[in-house]
Amino acid sequence: MEFSAELREDVLAGDITLSVRLWKRPKVKRGGRYRVGPGEIEVDAIELVPFATITAADVRRAGEPDRETLRGRAAHAGPIDDDTLVYRVEFHVVEPGD
Repeated sequence: MEFSAELREDVLAGDITLSVRLWKRPKVKRGGRYRVGPGEIEVDAIELVPFATITAADVRRAGEPDRETLRGRAAHAGPIDDDTLVYRVEFHVVEPGD
């Protein structure tokens, strides 16, 4: 899973544990492990949901200050309104040797 350079350190520190993605089809799977820079994450859950269901807690877990900033980051693949279906991906950092 790709993350913007400014987010990678927070992902690897475990401060970011959720991502919202605008994909045509899922690009990760539950239990899958994915490289993030020098580290690795494991996907705990992935679900397709309308953007309107993304909560304030989700926004914080994604490392964003507010919903509109999260919407803008996720919208690199196209516009997102409240009814747009997005993938809500929960993950955790995998410690070396796990």
